[in-house]
Amino acid sequence: QVQLVESGGGVVQPGGSLRLSCAASGITFSSYQMSWYRQAPGKEREMVALISTTGSSANYANSVKGRFTISRDNAKNMVYLRMNSLNVEDTGVYYCKGLGGLLEDYWGQGTQVTVSS
Repeated sequence: QVQLVESGGGVVQPGGSLRLSCAASGITFSSYQMSWYRQAPGKEREMVALISTTGSSANYANSVKGRFTISRDNAKNMVYLRMNSLNVEDTGVYYCKGLGGLLEDYWGQGTQVTVSS
């Protein structure tokens, strides 16, 4: 049974930081490209950051470049999203996604991030 479980969300003031974590099980984690998506109220889900299977390359949405960092630990089956300089537009539910070589994908249940003063 495949499970992706996000954690680390919460309420933070503008300018603050959070680190999200995603624990994967039931997959050969090192074979999966991992990414973080978010969905703001009333908006479509959008990709925030993506990391290659080895962690050697990453891509980011323009809106988060320079503020967010995605990383992974294949030994622990974990992927992380470090978020700095948060602003109210970063509010939303953040989802972890795994994409395998056969284009099978798995999603976590999401974790809420609220940026508010």
